Amino acid sequence: MRTLTIRIEPDTLAALDRAGQQFVETWQTGEYAGEYLSFESPAALFRLLTPARWSVLETLQKAGHCGLRELARLLGRDASAVHRDVVALTERGLIEKDEAGKLFVPFARIHAEIDLMSQAA
Repeated sequence: MRTLTIRIEPDTLAALDRAGQQFVETWQTGEYAGEYLSFESPAALFRLLTPARWSVLETLQKAGHCGLRELARLLGRDASAVHRDVVALTERGLIEKDEAGKLFVPFARIHAEIDLMSQAA
């Protein structure tokens, strides 16, 4: 089961350090450790994952592999608007196409980690 964890990591150096540590652990164990997508701020995350795009992911995950027009019909939206959302999500690896050209979400689980803490914490 593929899992994607989405994180807000404003400290780029810390994010790179964490990614390096995870790579080494995965290399040493040979076990799947999940996949990660990091954003520098909540604003950056929400520029990509708008409510409409989140609906695309939810609907496509439930429907399984389907074509763009079928996805647009399921969403009750215009196919050209859905196409723009699909392109944005495909560019970040959240949607893929199978051998037949059908769209699908390659992750069985998408988990978001968002912390809001005071500076003193």
